[in-house]
Amino acid sequence: MYRVALTGGIGSGKSSASALFAGLGVAVIDADTISHALTAPGGEALPEITAAFGAELLDADGVLDRAALRRRVFGDTAARRRLEGILHPRIRARMFADAEAAGGPYAILAIPLLFETGQDTLADRVLVVDLPEPMQIERVMARSGLADDEVRRIIASQVSRTERLAGADDIIDNSGPPEALPPQVEALHRRYLALAARR
Repeated sequence: MYRVALTGGIGSGKSSASALFAGLGVAVIDADTISHALTAPGGEALPEITAAFGAELLDADGVLDRAALRRRVFGDTAARRRLEGILHPRIRARMFADAEAAGGPYAILAIPLLFETGQDTLADRVLVVDLPEPMQIERVMARSGLADDEVRRIIASQVSRTERLAGADDIIDNSGPPEALPPQVEALHRRYLALAARR
């Protein structure tokens, strides 16, 4: 299975690009969706997370307080690495299994924090959805209602745009209107089909 990792900063349009690939019949495996499943009530990673970070992170129904967990690990490198050590091997295994089960010439692995978590080696190619930072801030504020400084704080916690672009094999420029996105995805789809066939 030929694997393409899709990533980008917050508000870059990763979901829109993923949806277009899915519309072309490509299996899109989303790391965030898998992470949510692993940490949902009864999820495979939940017992280890509560053992590591405390049962007080669960409410009466056994639902994980994700915001409290984020606060716990934000700015604490050791805690973040501990959480990543619990989640990432499971996410990786599930992504690969789901991609293989889906079949098809290639799969998209949508991994928002690809470079931050050192997972860029998991795929044959890295696709970055990109736009200039001022547009990123504007789109996130419009979408989520977060204040400018909150959005800037999130962006600062991610790898820089320069680093992301330097690690990319392919780039989608999402700074234009919505109708500029489908032709770029379709061109990449043709390229990935050819690369997968060559393998």
